[in-house]
Amino acid sequence: MHGQTKASPKSWLAFDLNVLRRMKFASAALPFADSAALGAYLKRSNVRVLANHPMQSAWTRCFAEIANNKEKLADEEVGIVLEDAYVPGYRLHNPALANWFSEVDAWWFDNVRRNIDRLQSPMSRAIASSIAISVGEYVLSFKEETRELRQPLSIVYRRLWSIQPEPFNNGESNACSNKNADDFISETPSDLMFLRLPASHAQGTRGYLGRGAWREEWLRGGSDFWDDFESAMAGKLGAATETKSQYLHLLEATLRKASHIKNWAIAHVESGFIQTQDIVDTIAEIRRVDTIYTKDFSELTGAKAVIITA
Repeated sequence: MHGQTKASPKSWLAFDLNVLRRMKFASAALPFADSAALGAYLKRSNVRVLANHPMQSAWTRCFAEIANNKEKLADEEVGIVLEDAYVPGYRLHNPALANWFSEVDAWWFDNVRRNIDRLQSPMSRAIASSIAISVGEYVLSFKEETRELRQPLSIVYRRLWSIQPEPFNNGESNACSNKNADDFISETPSDLMFLRLPASHAQGTRGYLGRGAWREEWLRGGSDFWDDFESAMAGKLGAATETKSQYLHLLEATLRKASHIKNWAIAHVESGFIQTQDIVDTIAEIRRVDTIYTKDFSELTGAKAVIITA
């Protein structure tokens, strides 16, 4: 099978942390930070965290939590975000929202996105956007037969805002960037690189993301950016690949750019297409492999979590 199964999670946080606690490092570079969870835990362990993701939606969520040392969204800012959220206009500013949501919900997300741009600080806009993305995930979690159980979206937004974790300041200059992984790695000095390998896929990024593509289209204000995004990612790890050898070639090129980073931890979800030994052999072309950690979830998900240190 080409790529991981739809049911397979991208990571297991407890497994990641268990392995990383065995290593010594004061700073960590995360080239593919799909979520803020790992970076937030490392930050609370007083590690300087440098996170990155090519997708703006992932970067926004990381920025709101990892790079945030003290800012919270104020009540008056929430008021700005939700102002006239359900009021329809002449037409949607972002027509792509109609592909994902009902008409009423599409107007809510359209208005909220424009309102967020009225907030003064980049961090406030990131926090507000992160909460709105969680509202979208809430909406899309319902099926037609459970739709009547839904709460109004503005109420959901306020509830999610009310349970936001307190910002944590670890005294380090944590940072988040929105670049392709190769550029990020080349420009980032760090004690450790935790490289979560993107799943191999043959289709374009939008097709691979499936329903998750709405986050990027909502944040970017439309769907006409995908061709430019694919062109920018071409020939780099994370782009669509047709064969195993093509994927491994891109991985080798990325790893060679990380030669200045002393410690590597390469996380991989083995689900059939790319085997652990393929990854090990590719790493061994560049530096000595230290340890291979595995956690078998095949009975539950049909996949196995692997972290290779080098």
